[in-house]
Amino acid sequence: MVGDSESMDRRSFLKRAAAAPVAGAFPADMHDQDHDHQVVPSDPALRTKALESLLVEKGLVDSDALDAIVDMYENKIGPRNGARVVARAWVDPAYKKRLLADAGPAIAELGYSGVQGEHMVVVENTPKAHNLVVCTLCSCYPWPVLGLPPVWYKSAPYRSRAVIDPRGVLREFGTELSDDVEIRVWDSTAEIRYLVLPERPAGTEKMTEEELAALVTRDSMIGAAKVAAPRGGKV
Repeated sequence: MVGDSESMDRRSFLKRAAAAPVAGAFPADMHDQDHDHQVVPSDPALRTKALESLLVEKGLVDSDALDAIVDMYENKIGPRNGARVVARAWVDPAYKKRLLADAGPAIAELGYSGVQGEHMVVVENTPKAHNLVVCTLCSCYPWPVLGLPPVWYKSAPYRSRAVIDPRGVLREFGTELSDDVEIRVWDSTAEIRYLVLPERPAGTEKMTEEELAALVTRDSMIGAAKVAAPRGGKV
């Protein structure tokens, strides 16, 4: 073990690790380490916290403001906004037509709009076509209707395999599709965010819009899953 004088304390390491991607270079004294080793911790949560600590220390962000934003998107916005959009489309054919033709204004009719959702496109699942959304470059995601992206959506394996082997990825989520179903993969970007309109499950004809919204999951609006019919019929 190296002595205290030769080692970096945790705070220094986190600050330097967070700063390295921003500066586009690793700390100078780590250039002689094996190329297989990463200066930035592999845990995304640790990297995020390190970057947050650095920005807060420099006075560029307010930690309380960050906490408020996270709370808003996790608990007040989140996927239930998208679920209401889906449920409205299921019960209102005219709304569904507007939603598929020009998603942004149609979603705004229900009061949902804002950052990361300025340019929306809604793609519809049918018995012969299933849509899957990915962001191959980073983690572009429609915050106003789905909240914050799940960890798996941001992961490198999902971002690559969703394009290369979408049927295999869906199978891992428990979504089995027959060979005659076409799988369409949509790559979200900073300019366009996608939302999947899932198929309405059978046996829900007598359910209210609110009850239908309760069935819709985040994963179904990404395309990783289907909406399951309620057990025992009407909820």
